[in-house]
Amino acid sequence: MNVYAIRAIYRQEMYRMWRTVLGSIFTPVITTSLYFVVFGAAIGSRMQPIDGVHYANFIVPGLIMMQLLTQGIFNASFGIHMPKFNGTIYEVLSAPVSPIEILVGYVGAAATKAVILGLIIMGVAWAFVPFHILHPFVMLAFLVVTALTFSLFGFAIGIWADGFDKLQVIPTMIVMPLTFLGGTFYSINMLPGFWRTVALFNPIVYLVNGFRWSFYGIADVTPLISLAFTGGFMLICLAVIYWMFRTGYKLKV
Repeated sequence: MNVYAIRAIYRQEMYRMWRTVLGSIFTPVITTSLYFVVFGAAIGSRMQPIDGVHYANFIVPGLIMMQLLTQGIFNASFGIHMPKFNGTIYEVLSAPVSPIEILVGYVGAAATKAVILGLIIMGVAWAFVPFHILHPFVMLAFLVVTALTFSLFGFAIGIWADGFDKLQVIPTMIVMPLTFLGGTFYSINMLPGFWRTVALFNPIVYLVNGFRWSFYGIADVTPLISLAFTGGFMLICLAVIYWMFRTGYKLKV
C-alpha cells in the first residue's frame, strides 16, 4: 500500500475544501438552517408530536442525512471529475499508484468532508432545537458508513459523467427527490397503506430511519435492515468502481 500516494491525494482534496470553505461549509449550513427555521420553528410549532418526539426534533436526523448524502456525492464526484476534465487524471493513472490507493485517497477525503459537515450541522441544529442522542456510537457508525457509501457512489458518478451537466443529473433528478420522499420531514406510517408500501421501495427511507433511531429510539423500519441496506449498496458501488478501473471505462482514451 502506497501510503504517500494516498496521503498526497487526500491532502490535496482536503485542501480544496478549505480553499472553497464558503461553498463547501457555509452554504450547506445556511441552507439547512433555513430548513430548521421554516419547518422547525414556523411549521413545527403547529404540528403534533410524531411518536412522542416534537416535530422540530423529529426532522433533525433527516436534514443531517440529506446534507450528508448530497455532500458525499458532490465532493467525490467533483474530486475525480476535475482531473478528468483538465487531463491530469492520466498522470495519476500512469504513476505507480494502484486503483485502490486512488479510491482510498479521493473517497476518504470526500467522506471526511461529509462527516465534518454533518457534525457541524448537528451542532447548528442543537442551537435551534436542543436534543439528546440516545445511541451516540450507533449515530457515529451510521454517519461514517453513509458518508463512505455515498462518496463511493459519487466517485462512480464522477467517472461516468462526460461533463459538468451530467455531474448534476443523478444527484438533482434522482437522489434529492428520493430524499424528500424518504421520510425526512414525516413518518411513512402517516401515509395511506398503498403509499406506505411504495415508500418502502425508496432506499433513503432506510437510511433516514436508521439514523433517526440512533437519536430517539424510534423508526418506521428496523435499524438492522437500514444498516444491511447501506452495506449492500456500498458493496455494489465498490463492484461498479472495480469494473470501471479494470476496463478503463471513461478513464483511458
